[in-house]
Amino acid sequence: MATLLAVNSAASLWGPYKDIWQTVGNALWRRQPEAVHLLDMILKKHKPDFISLFRNPPKNVQQHEKVQKASTEGVAIQGQQGTRLLPEQLIKEAFILSDLFDIGELAAVELLLAGEHQQPHFPGLTRGLVAVLLYWDGKRCIANSLKALIQSRRGKTWTLELSPELVSMTTRFTDELMEQGLTYKVLTLVSQIDVNNEFEKLQRERGLGSEKHRKEVSDLIKECRQSLAESLFAWACQSPLGKDDTLLLIGHLERVSVEANGSLDAVNLALLMALLYCFDISFIEQSTEERDDMIHQLPLLTERQYIATVHSRLQDSQPWKLPGLQATVRLAWALALRGISQLPDVTALAEFTEADEAMAELAVADNVFLFLTEAVVVSENFYQEEFYIRRIHNLITDFLALMPMKVKQLRNRADEDARMIHMSMQMGNEPPISLRRDLEHLMLLIGELYKKNPFNLELALEYWCPSEPLQTSTILGSYLGVAHQRPPQRQVVLSKFVRQMGDLLPPTIYIPYLKMLQGLANGPQCAHYCFSLLKVNGSSHVENIQGAGGSPVSWEHFFHSLMLYHEHLRKDLPSADSVQYRHLPSRGITQKEQDGLIAFLQLTSTIITWSENARLALCEHPQWTPVVVILGLLQCSIPPVLKAELLKTLAAFGKSPEIAASLWQSLEYTQVELNEIESRCEEYPLTRAFCHLISTLVESSFPSNLGAGLRPPGFDPYLQFLRDSVFLRFRTRAYRRAAEKWEVAEVVLEVFYKLLRDYEPQLEDFVDQFVELQGEEIIAYKPPGFSLMYHLLNESPMLELALSLLEEGVKQLDTYAPFPGKKHLEKAVQHCLALLNLTLQKENLFMDLLRESQLALIVSPLEQLLQGINPRTKKADNVVNIARYLYHGNTNPELAFESAKILCCISCNSNIQIKLVGDFTHDQSISQRLMAGFVECLDSEDMEEFVRLEEGSELEKKLAGIRHETRIHILNLLITSLERNPPNLALYLLGFELKKPVSTTNLQDPGVLGCPRTCLHAILNILEKGTEGRTGPVAVRESPQLAELCYQVIYQLCACSDTSGPTMRYLRTSQDFLFSQLQHLPFSNKEYEISMLNQMSWLMKTASIELRVTSLNRQRSHTQRLLHLLLDDMPVKPYSDGEGGLEDENRSVSGFLHFDTATKVRRKILSILDSIDFSQEIPEPLQLDFFDRAQIEQVIANCEHKNLRGQTVCNVKLLHRVLVAEVNALQGMAAIGQRPLLMEEISTILQYVVGRNKLLQCLHAKRHALESWRQLVEIILTACPQDLIQAEDRQLIIRDILQDVHDKILDDEAAQELMPVVAGAVFTLTAHLSQAVRTEQKQPLVLGPGEAHYAFMLDSSFTSPPPAENPVVGFASIGDSSLHIILKKLLDFILKTGGGFQRVRTHLYGSLLYYLQIAQRPDEPDTLEADKNKMW
Repeated sequence: MATLLAVNSAASLWGPYKDIWQTVGNALWRRQPEAVHLLDMILKKHKPDFISLFRNPPKNVQQHEKVQKASTEGVAIQGQQGTRLLPEQLIKEAFILSDLFDIGELAAVELLLAGEHQQPHFPGLTRGLVAVLLYWDGKRCIANSLKALIQSRRGKTWTLELSPELVSMTTRFTDELMEQGLTYKVLTLVSQIDVNNEFEKLQRERGLGSEKHRKEVSDLIKECRQSLAESLFAWACQSPLGKDDTLLLIGHLERVSVEANGSLDAVNLALLMALLYCFDISFIEQSTEERDDMIHQLPLLTERQYIATVHSRLQDSQPWKLPGLQATVRLAWALALRGISQLPDVTALAEFTEADEAMAELAVADNVFLFLTEAVVVSENFYQEEFYIRRIHNLITDFLALMPMKVKQLRNRADEDARMIHMSMQMGNEPPISLRRDLEHLMLLIGELYKKNPFNLELALEYWCPSEPLQTSTILGSYLGVAHQRPPQRQVVLSKFVRQMGDLLPPTIYIPYLKMLQGLANGPQCAHYCFSLLKVNGSSHVENIQGAGGSPVSWEHFFHSLMLYHEHLRKDLPSADSVQYRHLPSRGITQKEQDGLIAFLQLTSTIITWSENARLALCEHPQWTPVVVILGLLQCSIPPVLKAELLKTLAAFGKSPEIAASLWQSLEYTQVELNEIESRCEEYPLTRAFCHLISTLVESSFPSNLGAGLRPPGFDPYLQFLRDSVFLRFRTRAYRRAAEKWEVAEVVLEVFYKLLRDYEPQLEDFVDQFVELQGEEIIAYKPPGFSLMYHLLNESPMLELALSLLEEGVKQLDTYAPFPGKKHLEKAVQHCLALLNLTLQKENLFMDLLRESQLALIVSPLEQLLQGINPRTKKADNVVNIARYLYHGNTNPELAFESAKILCCISCNSNIQIKLVGDFTHDQSISQRLMAGFVECLDSEDMEEFVRLEEGSELEKKLAGIRHETRIHILNLLITSLERNPPNLALYLLGFELKKPVSTTNLQDPGVLGCPRTCLHAILNILEKGTEGRTGPVAVRESPQLAELCYQVIYQLCACSDTSGPTMRYLRTSQDFLFSQLQHLPFSNKEYEISMLNQMSWLMKTASIELRVTSLNRQRSHTQRLLHLLLDDMPVKPYSDGEGGLEDENRSVSGFLHFDTATKVRRKILSILDSIDFSQEIPEPLQLDFFDRAQIEQVIANCEHKNLRGQTVCNVKLLHRVLVAEVNALQGMAAIGQRPLLMEEISTILQYVVGRNKLLQCLHAKRHALESWRQLVEIILTACPQDLIQAEDRQLIIRDILQDVHDKILDDEAAQELMPVVAGAVFTLTAHLSQAVRTEQKQPLVLGPGEAHYAFMLDSSFTSPPPAENPVVGFASIGDSSLHIILKKLLDFILKTGGGFQRVRTHLYGSLLYYLQIAQRPDEPDTLEADKNKMW
C-alpha cells in the first residue's frame, strides 16, 4: 500500500495531461515525425483518462488519514528517497481543495505542491490559487487533446494532410472512445460544468484571487466546455453520429436557451452545428464513386429505424424551450429528406420523404429564418469557424434549390400582404397585425450571412450566374476544385432567385432585398456581378410595368431619386431664421424613403469598396455624377444619419487616388459643416463618418496646396477641427451609446497616426512660406505632420489627453471585464502609443532642423515630457502607465509591442534610466506587476497554442510576429540599459540589487528565498530549451535573432565588472549554463548565417571570461571540464554527475588519447573554426539604363548611417524616398511613359543595396566570430593553468590550430577583411608553439622507445615513419615535418599579404621571428650546426 500512497510531484491531475497535450500538438500540428511513436505510447497509457473523461480520483479514508498525519510522519514522494513533512497549513488547504473539487486527498496535496513549484510563474498568487488554475488547466489539456484527435480523423469534410498511419491511429483510438459512450459523457459534462456554479463554490472557499486570476479561471472553464462541444462537432463533420447519439443530441438541444443578447452561446452553437452536420447530405451531388462510398458510411441511410425514429421525434408537437432552434433542426431534416428522395432506391422510405413539405412548413411557421439571423449568424463565434459558415450556406442554398415551390409560396404571400397593407393605408386603417414576414426574414438572413467573409471563401458566388465567362480562373459551384464548363443547375436556380425577387418588388420587401444584395455583393467578384445586375436592371429595354424609370433596384433609379431629392431640398434651402429648427425632420422625404436611401447607399459602398472598376465607372458616368450629387446633398439640411451614410459612401469612392484628388478640391468648395445637432442627440454618426472619410482620403492622395485661392493653402483647418472639436472634446461629451465614445476616439486618432506616419521633417517646413491671396501676402499653413509634432513635443492639451487616455486604457484592461467599446478602446490606445513612437523616431531630425531655422518655436524632447507630473495622480507615472501594457501581452500583443518599442527608445538616455528605476520600483505592487509583464512577454512563446493548420490564418501569423518583435525590443532595452551606469532598468529587470552595491547580489532560482521570476530566468529558459537533446537549443534554429540577443545579454552581464561575479556564480552553480551550451557548438543554420555567427561569438566570449575567472580563482575542476570539452579529440563520455567528478582532476587531456586513432573526433575548437566560412559572395555590380552610376553611388554614400551594432549600412527607406522623389520631379510626356521602367530600375538599385548591406553585416559577423574564437584560443593558451594540458598535447593542439587557420586564410576565396584577425591569432599561436618546444627541449630526453614511436605515430599522416634504428630524432613531440609545413604556410601567408596590410605584416614577421627561435638551442650551440643540414 505504501507505494500506492506516494505523491506525484508533477500532480497526476495536471502534469501528465500537460504532456499529452504537448505530444498531441507535436504530432498533429507541428508535424514532428518522432512524436508519432510517442503519441501512440501516451494514448495507450492514458486511454482510461479519455474514457472516464474528467473523472477525478475519489476521496479515500486511508488517504485522508495519511494526509492527516503528514505533518508528523510525512509523505513519500515518487522518485525521491525518504519522506517529506507537510506543514499544517498545506494539509488544511489540501482538505479544502479535496472538498471543493471532490478529488482524492493525495491528488489535492499533489496539486498544492505543484502549485508551490509553479508559483514563480504566477506572481501575486498563493499556492492554493495556482492549484485551482492547474486543476482546470489539466482538464483543458484533456479536452483540447480530445478535440485535436477527433479533428485528425478520416472523414468526409476535411483532411489535415497527415501521414496515413497517424490518421489510422487516431481514428482507431477515437472509435474506441465513441464505443464507450463519448457523446453521452460530453453532453453530460457540458450540462454539468457551469462557470457561475464553479465560481460560487470557489468564492465560498476563497479560491479566487485578483481580477486576472478570475479571468484566467473562467477562461479555462469556458475553454473546457467549448472544446468538448467542438469535439462532437468535429466528429459529426467527419463521420455523422449514430441513431442513439443523434437522439441524445436532440434531447440536449430541446432544453437549450439563448444568451442575454438573444444569440446562442459558443457551446450550444457547436452542438447545433454538430446536429446539422449529422443531417448533412450535400455530398449527393458529387461524382458517383465517392458518393457510393459515403452513402455506405452514413448512419442516416445504413442504420435501421434511424429515419423513422428521428422523424417521429422531430414531428412530435412538444415545443422546445427555443421554438426557433426546433424550427432550424426541422428545416435541416426536411432538406435531408428531400435530398434522400433523389437517391435511386428509396421507395421504402416514401412515407417519410413525402413529409418533407409539411416539416418545412412547420419550420417556416416557427420563424426559422429570423432565428438563424438573430441567434446563429450573430453569435460571436459563428465567423471563427469556416465549417459553420459553409453549413448555414448549404442550408439556405438547399432550401432555395430543393424547395422552389416553397420559395414561390413565400413570395406570393409577401405580395398578398403588400396589397393588404396598401389597401389599409389608402382607407386610413392600421395595417393588419397578423402578417407573416418570412420572405423578408430570409432576405435579411442572406444579407447578414455573407456580410463578413473572414476566410475569403466568397461563398456568395454561387448566387451569381456569369452571363459572360470570367477571365479569372475561379472555382464556381462546389468546393472540390472542379471548374465547371456550364454553371451547375444549383447555381442557375440561385441566380434566378436573386433576379426574380427583384422583379415587381413590393415596397414592403424593398429594403430587405437591398440588404440581401449588399451581403451577396461582398467580395471582389461578387461586387462585379452585382454592379452589372444593377446596370442591366436600369436599361430602358427592360420591358417594365413600373414606368420608364426601369426597375427600382438599379443605378438609374437610385441616382435619379438622389438628384430629385437634392433639387427638392435646394428649393427649400432654409432661411436664416429657421436655422434653429435644424433638428426637425426635413420636408419632402418620409422615414421609409430615408431608410431606402440609406440601404441603397450601403449597397453602393459595399460594391465600390470591393470593385475598383465599379468605382470608376460610376464616378465617370455623365448623367449620374454621384460624387457631385452627394456633396450637394451634404450642404442641405438632412438628418445626421443620412449625412453620415453619404460621407461613408464618399469614403468608399475615395479609395481610388484619382477620385480622391478631386474629392479634396470638391470638399474645399462645399465646406461640409458638422454642427452641434449631434451633441444634442448624444449620437455622433456624422463626426465618425467625417473622420473616416478624411482617413481614407489621406491614405489615397494628399494634396499639398489644398484650398489654394480660397484661403491660406494647407490641411490645417481640417486638422484643427479634428484636434480641437473632435479629439479634445471626445471625453467631455455625452453619449447615448457608451461604446461610441471609444469609436470616436479610435477613428480620429487613426487620422493623426496616418498623418504623422507619412510625415518626414524637411528644411522647407521650418521656413515660413508666403502665398498671395486676393492681392495680399499671407503665410501658408505648415504640413499637418509638422503641426502634430509640435503639439506632441510640448505640454499641449493634445499630449495630455493622449497620456490620460493611455492611463484610462490600462485601468480598464486591468479590470479584465468586458465593457461596451472595448475593441475600439484598444485600437485607440494602440494609435496613441504608435503616435508617441513616431514622435520619438522623428524628434531628433525635427529638433535639429528647428535649431538651424529662424522659427520662434520652443519644443522639448518627448522623453522629457513623459517624465512630467500626471495631473490626475500628482505623480510622474506616465512611463509606468505605458509599461503596464506589457502585463497584457497575452491578450493584447499589439499594445505590448508598441509599449516595448517606446521603452526601448527612451532607455538610451542615462538620466532618464535612473529616474525610471525609481518610478518602476517606487510602489511594491506595481513593481511586481511590471516585472511580471516583462517576463510574460519574454515567455510568450509558451503561450502560443497550436491552431488548426487550415486556420493558421494571417492573423495568427501576424500576432506571432508581433510577439516575437516585442521580445526583440525588450532584449534591446536590456542591452542598451546595461551599457548605462547603475542603477539602470536592466539591473532591476534582471533581478540585481538596486539599493546595495550590484556586486553583492545573490541570484537565485525563481521561488528560492522569495526571489521572483526575472527576465534573466526567462532568457535562460529560452536558451535552455532543447539543450538536453541532440539537436541543441531550439531558439538557435527557430528564432535565431532572439537567441543572438539573449546570448549578448548574458555576455554583457558576464563582462561588466559589477554584474560579472553574481552572474557567473549563478550560471555555474544553478544552471551549468556554459557547459550545456558549448557542447552543442558549432551551431549550423545556413539560412541565418549572420545570427548564427553572432550567437557563437557571444557564447565564446562568455566562455573565455569563464575560463579566465575560474583559472584566477583556482577552480580547477571547472576550468578542466571546459577545456576537455573544447580540446579533446576523443568522443567525450557524457558526465554522469553535474560537476564533472573529482576523479577527473588528475586526468589530463592525453588521458583520452588512446592509440586507437580510428575513433578520433575533431576537436571542438577546430570544428568551430570550420563553421566560419572565410569566403564571401559579392553582389553583382549595378547595370543601369537610366540613372547615372557615379551619381547613384554618391546618393548611396549619402544615405549611409550607423546601425545599432555600429556597422555602416545604407538606409534603404531613405534611399527609396530620394529616388522616387527624383522620378516624380521629371516633367513631360516622355517621363510619364518611362515611369514604369524607372520604377523597375529603382527596385533593382534597392535590391543591390540590400545585398550590399547584407554583405557588410555578414563580414562584420564573421570578423566578430573570428575575434571571439581567437580570444578563446588565446585565453586557453595564456590564462589557463599550464599543467592542465600536458606539454606534448599542447604542441599538438597548437599545431592543429595553426595548420587549419593557415589553410582557411590561404584559400583563394578567403575575404581580405579577415586577415588582420587571423594574423593576430597566428602570432599568438607561434609564440606559444616556440615556447612549448623550447621548454620541452630544456627537459632531458628520457623517452622509452614506445613513447618515442608514439610521438611519430601522431605525425604519421604527414611523413613516412622514421627509420626504426634511430627513433629519437627531431626536436619536439610535434615532429619535424609538421614544423616544416607550418613554416611553409607562414611564408605563403607573408607573400600573400601585399603592402597595404601594415599591421598584418607586423604580426606575421613577429610570428616568423618566434618560429626561428625554435631552432635556437641556447644550451647546445653546436647541435644546431650539426642538425642544420637536417632541418633546412
